[in-house]
Amino acid sequence: MKVDQLIPKVKERVQFSLKSWKFVPKEAGCYVLTTFEGEVLYVGLTDSLYRRFFEHRDTKEKCNPTKLGLAFWFYYLVSDEKEINRIERGWLNQHLSIHGKFPILNKVHSPVR
Repeated sequence: MKVDQLIPKVKERVQFSLKSWKFVPKEAGCYVLTTFEGEVLYVGLTDSLYRRFFEHRDTKEKCNPTKLGLAFWFYYLVSDEKEINRIERGWLNQHLSIHGKFPILNKVHSPVR
């Protein structure tokens, strides 16, 4: 699934490299790790996009190549903390409906609230 297929749309992005960390907002939101071509590898939510970006950069699994390619982009959507669960669940369900499974780097699905 390509990132541009997600609803709601996510347009803000930075390269998934340490030099881009300073450009990531500190607000809550949902995010997507994608390949250079925009193939969705991981969908997540957080109360701090800035902190979560750095945590993923510090995780070998998120930085190593997958069978779909290497995580290259960190797309993000700043959102109210009350909405992030709904947005993330929607994105995961969209991926599930197209591929029959969650993105390759999503090992467990988040709780529904």
